[in-house]
Amino acid sequence: MTALPSEGPSKRRVLLFASATHAWSDLFYALMIALLPLMQTDPDLLLSYTDVGLVKTVYSGASTALQIPAGYLAESVGEFWLLLGGNMWVAAGLVGMALAPGFMLILAITLVSGLGGGTQHPLATSMVSRSYDNDGRSTAVGTVNFAGDLGKMAAPAVALLVAIKYGWRATMQIVGLGGLVFMTIAMFLRRTVDRGRPSASLETFREGGLEKTNTRGFLTLGGVGFLDSATRSAALTFLPFIMKEKGMSDQQTLIMLLFLLAGGAVGKYVTGWLGDRCGAIRLIWGTKGLTAALLLVASATPTLAMAPLMFVLGIGLNGTSSVLYSTVSSFVPTRTRSRAYGYYYTITATGETIAPIIYGRVADLLNIRLAVTIMSAVTAMILPASLALRKPLEDATG
Repeated sequence: MTALPSEGPSKRRVLLFASATHAWSDLFYALMIALLPLMQTDPDLLLSYTDVGLVKTVYSGASTALQIPAGYLAESVGEFWLLLGGNMWVAAGLVGMALAPGFMLILAITLVSGLGGGTQHPLATSMVSRSYDNDGRSTAVGTVNFAGDLGKMAAPAVALLVAIKYGWRATMQIVGLGGLVFMTIAMFLRRTVDRGRPSASLETFREGGLEKTNTRGFLTLGGVGFLDSATRSAALTFLPFIMKEKGMSDQQTLIMLLFLLAGGAVGKYVTGWLGDRCGAIRLIWGTKGLTAALLLVASATPTLAMAPLMFVLGIGLNGTSSVLYSTVSSFVPTRTRSRAYGYYYTITATGETIAPIIYGRVADLLNIRLAVTIMSAVTAMILPASLALRKPLEDATG
């Protein structure tokens, strides 16, 4: 049996570290989304909507592939080095994409670099949920989620400051190199934030290995998360093109995306805080009901009203995830939480992976407005699906 450490890192430092890496990881992710309209009109690329969806799908698919292995590997080596290594891999990939001359090479590099994205979400969430297992877990997970959206919000801001003048390639190079520098500096913080292997944690010995996974609850939650991630991924990919269809300039489109992501950041933090005080199903209905309704009216909304609509839509679009992520911990024991989050994020990332290319194909065959209308209908399916969580949650809390 592995000896327990006499003194571990403070949970606030763990939360800060996980939040910082999440901010960078989501900046890498959202930067691709923010730059897609500029890439589409690049005379060397000239992408269709299907091509746009393919870039997003390839990155998400590659990230999905390593989430389960990352969860298992963390039980042997711990989360710290895997988090840093994965983010450095994606950062290097951004630099490679910027240097690639053609679309097929960009796609290949996106595939390779996306593999590193599979470490961030399951390992950071596991790290924080173990630190806050007995007090304020939902708020802590919501804080990490919120930090990721700060990274997403930075993406359109960086694009406004750099890409409009210098192009999407220069923007990817700057952000990629900045991420490499940050992760290198973070290596020296290991002693203050590394919680070690999950299997050697204090909680494991206290539990005596007696807890079991609530399989029904976990799989039901995964199904709800699948639909939620599919909507979020597709909406973030294609709503900027709704703005373009309304006649907005590149600058105005990026500003609208910033409003959408700002609302998402608020939604993730607030629902994380509410998750320790309200029922999960009630929060799912509130956030996803709001999302379905606003997606339905987004195409018909006048240009002047788009900014407040995007902010409120962002709250519903992203807020659900904080509730779902923290609920995973209700269904699995602490000792296997890294692998459980790996499975959960793989399920949800599958929805995130396939949605952009499906909706992109619909937009090419029909039109972008009808694609978003269908997106609204699929989002509404989350409401009845979430009711199946009621009994598993009662069992978990009872």
